[in-house]
Amino acid sequence: MSRSVQKSRARRGRPRAYDPETALAQAMGVFWNAGYAATSLDDLSAATGMNRPSLYGAFGDKRQLYRTLLHRYRGIARAGMKDALRYDVPLREALRRVYYSALALYLPRAASARGCFLIGTAVTESVLNREVRTNLAEGLDEIDDAFEARLRFARERGELPRSSDPAALASMASAALYALAVRSRSGSSRAALLGIVESALDLICGTRKRA
Repeated sequence: MSRSVQKSRARRGRPRAYDPETALAQAMGVFWNAGYAATSLDDLSAATGMNRPSLYGAFGDKRQLYRTLLHRYRGIARAGMKDALRYDVPLREALRRVYYSALALYLPRAASARGCFLIGTAVTESVLNREVRTNLAEGLDEIDDAFEARLRFARERGELPRSSDPAALASMASAALYALAVRSRSGSSRAALLGIVESALDLICGTRKRA
């Protein structure tokens, strides 16, 4: 067999190069839109451009890939919360930044509404999958903790009454965030979602005086 034929066969049999970050983002999009159960390996293969052996070699089976993406999304959420909940701006503005950043993910202007990856995919799977349930609970706790720390700081700075309960207010702030996630997925308009944001801000920070 000639060297040229051997090289040609080697090129055809070699898996094509891929960028892990791009592949993970593409796989996340598939799970995000369809959910875990409705997503097949063929769907993931088509989205990433990787055949099944390449997917297994890079990310493991479907469950391992989904687990990786859950942790990835939680990291994205943590970074987003940290960036939005700035301590050098008024509380109302910091909370608004969180909700507006969330809406940019949940209801992108150039794509279909998709809600929150964690809530949209993990809530259903958590019923029978203890690991997913733990991931979901930990992710929600992280959101509560970030809100509570910022609200406690606001109380210490005099933006909230001394009698206010940062933990209770954090639960309300989180509930508003989850409402945005669910309602954006269900087809609520951007105007309706922004109305939820303003109502939540008034409830947590106090109604602003009208001129």
